[in-house]
Amino acid sequence: MSEEAFNFPTHPIANVRAKLIPFSVDHHAEEFFIQTAPHPELYAHMPFGPFSSKAEFIFALTTQTRNWFTYAIVDKTRPPTAIDNEGQLAGVIAFLDTSPTHLSTEIGFVVIFPAFHRTHVTTNAVGLMLQFALGDGGMGLRRVQWKASAANAASIRVAERMGFRREGLLRWHFVLRDQPGARVKVGNGQPLPPVSPETLVGRDTVVLGLCWDDWEQAAREIVEAAMARTK
Repeated sequence: MSEEAFNFPTHPIANVRAKLIPFSVDHHAEEFFIQTAPHPELYAHMPFGPFSSKAEFIFALTTQTRNWFTYAIVDKTRPPTAIDNEGQLAGVIAFLDTSPTHLSTEIGFVVIFPAFHRTHVTTNAVGLMLQFALGDGGMGLRRVQWKASAANAASIRVAERMGFRREGLLRWHFVLRDQPGARVKVGNGQPLPPVSPETLVGRDTVVLGLCWDDWEQAAREIVEAAMARTK
């Protein structure tokens, strides 16, 4: 999604530990591919990827994500780099299917480079997104949702730690396409239809939500505490 189509401010969102800036194909795609190519497991629960080349990644990002607005995540606790003078590129995160009409969005396409796993990066990136979506002076939304594969316990834990509440389960929600001879995708573990090839596994999806009233009642403080945690 272009900045014009997003219909919301696209300035950087930052605190002292992390910064989110609009993802630039020219500026960020090469490093993203370098960091993710050796780790196809990053896409185990996603309906796209892994990518065999930077060009394939760029094509997917520019053609299959028209309703997304993607941010590059910068870890400001790391030394400056050629990519960013405030820190090191640590991954990506996106707003999906944002609706100015219904004042809702989804946080997704959360890909954190392995070197930044089990650090402050994920918590601060998600927290900055929530503060921008629901906090004062931000997007003014009423609902943020999070969809995770039912098999992706780590993603569900992140969402619940940040104040999201489980709302339901979408059975057989996605087809996850494996490449022949390269089994990466993790499905729901259920038998496939008789005519379905083994490379097309099925994903069940857990839906979680965090709404404006949750934010006002307790979630704001939950997010602030999570972002301030040092261990």
